[in-house]
Amino acid sequence: MGTDLRNQCHTVLSGHTPTSPATLFQQMADWCSENRIEHDMYGEGDLIQGFEQKVADLLGFESGLFVITGTMTQPTALQLACHERNNPVVAMHPSSHIYLRERQGYQVQQRFTVLPVGDPHKTWTLDDLQHWPDDISVVLYELPMREIGGQLPKWDDLQAIKDHCQSNNIHLHMDGARLWECKAYYQREYKQIASGFDSVYVSLYKGLNGLGGSLLLGNKAYIEKARYAMMRQGGNVYRRSPYVVAAAMQFEQQLGQMPAYFERTQELYALLERYPRFTANPEQPHTNMLHLYLPVSVSRVQALRDKLAKEQQIWLGSPQSAPLKNQCFLEWYVGGALTAMPNEQLISILDWLNEQLSQ
Repeated sequence: MGTDLRNQCHTVLSGHTPTSPATLFQQMADWCSENRIEHDMYGEGDLIQGFEQKVADLLGFESGLFVITGTMTQPTALQLACHERNNPVVAMHPSSHIYLRERQGYQVQQRFTVLPVGDPHKTWTLDDLQHWPDDISVVLYELPMREIGGQLPKWDDLQAIKDHCQSNNIHLHMDGARLWECKAYYQREYKQIASGFDSVYVSLYKGLNGLGGSLLLGNKAYIEKARYAMMRQGGNVYRRSPYVVAAAMQFEQQLGQMPAYFERTQELYALLERYPRFTANPEQPHTNMLHLYLPVSVSRVQALRDKLAKEQQIWLGSPQSAPLKNQCFLEWYVGGALTAMPNEQLISILDWLNEQLSQ
């Protein structure tokens, strides 16, 4: 029911303005015609290899590799680093996607051991990492940290972790699924943000609004090992061009929009000050996403979401549970949809939600 209702809505608050398959595929076809794009064959071809290198250069790495899913990319990246050091211990925040959202695949497949680092509700520091007495092989840091509202560590705290890992031969891996959203906050180039990491994973569909897929960046030897590791897991897809085209054709455009998305997020925070019932996490925006906490249950917000969808064809999002019984939150990614929405329309939606919560 939820998917059907969402598809019937003309306005979806979180993310980018929905594009129909027919429209998207036509845009892809036009771009391919204009640029004389040829299919790849098992990952070999000018389009895919050129795009892999383009992103690698942007982030300051020697090489890049397309991988069909991030869930395949990251455990493999970490396992390879563990094998290089003959040590299975990986440190990461307890809100990390691998630890929280991948059905404990790393554990069931006996790929490595995870040490959860830091407070689950905030970014972690070098002190949190050094709390563990264990010999750590790999450290994963997510930039930004999605499960806690898109929070980012302070630059000096991040630099301290980079320095520590480099000095202690610890492989530092970035979960950069939303890396593109970090630049506006840090006011640094992507190459500076990625500097000090030994490997980086980026998504080709989240902020880039693509069809799917991911890239793994690192040095040539590491990426070559990763290439064979992905093949062994069934990741050797015959044609990868649709995923690469969907990302590549709008890559510069979407990166160019990130400052506007962040500015719109700041405007949204200013509007939210009018509504004492709403609580944003983090308190001030770190990226163009947030968690909006509401003082009612998940089921109550689900009912309100469905009511708004049926009556006004507006989709609020999918509420998630919070520690308190009568509390939940909506995750909003401030992309093309909210950026293009006039304040009057956004205020009317917030007014409607506030009024419903007061009843």
